[in-house]
Amino acid sequence: MWDRMTKGMAACIGAVMGLWCALPAGVQTLAAFMAADYATGLACAWRGVSHKSEGGTLSSKAGFDGLLRKGMMALVVLIAWQLDRAMNANALHNAAVCFYIANEGISILENTALLGVPWPKRLRDALDVLGERGESE
Repeated sequence: MWDRMTKGMAACIGAVMGLWCALPAGVQTLAAFMAADYATGLACAWRGVSHKSEGGTLSSKAGFDGLLRKGMMALVVLIAWQLDRAMNANALHNAAVCFYIANEGISILENTALLGVPWPKRLRDALDVLGERGESE
């Protein structure tokens, strides 16, 4: 019994790693940024400083919304990749991946700042400006 479970787990891990290695480097980077953003968001909620939920604490709705948003970003990248394949190009999915990496990077920066990680003043000021623009638009 244990032997079959071990072999099954090894097969699953091998399949996931095979798929992971087949992904373009930009998509791998985006996936890593998405995971880091989700993890830092959870840490903010755990500490009670999240802007995504009432009271800043853990919320299953906020967590689901975050996963749904990341799923939609992956769908946009997939659609852009299919369009690029149809046009024999690489521009659309590269643009989508770069945009979402930047978006996730800003979110990671915001989350880590909420957790007390020190950042240079100019970078914090730039985040404040971005936040104010986002609220006014």
